[in-house]
This record gives sequence, C-alpha cells and structure tokens, in this order.
Amino acid sequence: MVSAGDFRNGLTFEMDGQVYLVVEFQHVKPGKGAAFVRVKMKNVLGGGVTERTFNPSDKFESAFIERRDMEYLYQDGDLYYFMDAETYEQQPISRSLLGDGFAFVKENMVCKVLSYKGSVFGLEPPTFVDLVITDTEPGFRGDTATNVLKPATVETGAVVKVPLFVEQGEKIRIDTRTGEYLERSKDK
Repeated sequence: MVSAGDFRNGLTFEMDGQVYLVVEFQHVKPGKGAAFVRVKMKNVLGGGVTERTFNPSDKFESAFIERRDMEYLYQDGDLYYFMDAETYEQQPISRSLLGDGFAFVKENMVCKVLSYKGSVFGLEPPTFVDLVITDTEPGFRGDTATNVLKPATVETGAVVKVPLFVEQGEKIRIDTRTGEYLERSKDK
C-alpha cells in the first residue's frame, strides 16, 4: 500500500481498477484548511493524462510494472515482433502500443517492453540511437547562419532536423524522447 502523501514522480498505483503513473506531484499546505496532494497522473493502460487532488492519508495499492529487455526482430503488417534474450520467446506487439520513439528503432535494437500483469501496454526505445542519414539536401558554402536546420531522412524512415553541415551517409545521434538531432556519431 502507498499513501498519497508518499507520491513521487514515476510511482505506479492502482485506483478504481485502473493503473496510474505519477507524472507530477505537489504537496500543498494552504494557510487555512487541511493539506492536500495535487497529482498529474497518466492512465498506464488507457494513455490519458488527468489531474486530481488527494488527501495525503488516502491509500492505494502499489502496481508493479514489468520492464523487460527485448530485441526488435521484424515487422509483419501491423504487428512488430520482439524476442526475449533470456528465453528466446517472441512477443508480437501492435503498432498502436509502440509510441512515437519507435520511429528511430531499427532491427536488432534492444528496447524495454512494459507490461502489467502480463498485458503489454507500451515500449521504451533506447534513449539515444545512432542512425545513418539516407537522404538530405547538401549544405551550400556560405550558409553559416547559426541554428539553421534542414530535414534529413534516417535509415528507419524517420525525418529529423539537422544542421546544414551534416551530409548524406553520415551517422548521427538522436534523442528518441524528443526526436532531436544531438551530434555526429563518434563511431563510424
């Protein structure tokens, strides 16, 4: 059991038959009246984000979210297949559960598959990935204005904004949480 007064970012709990993840919390002690906890929480299975206030003494059942490392193998229609490296079990996951960060995942990358009581509800790709640019327009000599970006397509098909000096065939590092270019990759 966990009380609302113990809420922290990233904590998962059960309420009304649903599983919630604490995105943001704030303990409020007004001058008059009782203290309360203002919480921004995400429905883990449904995906909706709501805000709600709780009495600090409200108690909830803790929810255990399993995060398993699985290797992305291949796509077959709307299903994407992942393999557990320990048991060699293959798990098909629907495209609707993968999220935006999956656009930067290529075959044989290891991702974290998120499940609750055996039911898969999401996927966490690696935070940073190194991908090769397959298509971009060349930068022109003299285009040295700061922070000017151009679109570039990487090997997974995703489009990223990159600086003018980055060219086709180069390997770049991308943050999968934001989809932003970080730097040229150190390994070739």
